[in-house]
Amino acid sequence: MSDKPRRILVVEDDLAILTGLSMNLRFEGYDILQAQDGRQGLARALDDAPDLVVLDVMLPELNGFEVLKELRQRGRDTPVVVLSAKGAEMDKIVGLNLGADDYVVKPFGLQELLARIKAVLRRRYPSAGQAPPVGFGDVQVDLTAKTVTRAGQPVELTAQEFKLLAHFLAHPGRTFSREELLSAAWGYAYEGSARTVDNFMRQLRLKLEPDPESPVHFLTVRGLGYRFDR
Repeated sequence: MSDKPRRILVVEDDLAILTGLSMNLRFEGYDILQAQDGRQGLARALDDAPDLVVLDVMLPELNGFEVLKELRQRGRDTPVVVLSAKGAEMDKIVGLNLGADDYVVKPFGLQELLARIKAVLRRRYPSAGQAPPVGFGDVQVDLTAKTVTRAGQPVELTAQEFKLLAHFLAHPGRTFSREELLSAAWGYAYEGSARTVDNFMRQLRLKLEPDPESPVHFLTVRGLGYRFDR
């Protein structure tokens, strides 16, 4: 199995959706390419060889259906997940008949979209979604099974604690502001406070640090935020 992360091209003209979706996909471990119109999206899909394309329908220059049709006519079988505000059955049939692998109607739930993307990748690339365990100190983290052990004993983390942990593991040595951590682990639309991050950092230290009062892995960077060191 290759350790190289899958590359996803997101073609979306709504900057808020493009930014939020890209951020969450990066959090999931994917490399992200972006385009904000159909012509640029087609060029990147042809030239940059993404493993999957998330493709909006209502795009400037070329619409998503035109992009998809052109891709297939050129013999490209890159998996495509179509995003559309058009939920009518006929629109879905058009997208699927043009060669889309899935069709998601806006407004969509982020977790549902992520699950559909993973499902398409698993079908196309059987090893997709598998990640090697990550260790630090006496802690082992299985990112695929979403389990944590410490000195061989299971550690119970909440779903949100695990998301925050996974984000740190993906970016060792990097300092994140509280706002960046809120966006990465809770989603770009979450309206939380710095206190939320502080409370979760305290829990990670209690559960995973040798000495929670003198942390060596989950560090406070005064005036900036938090950093994870292995």
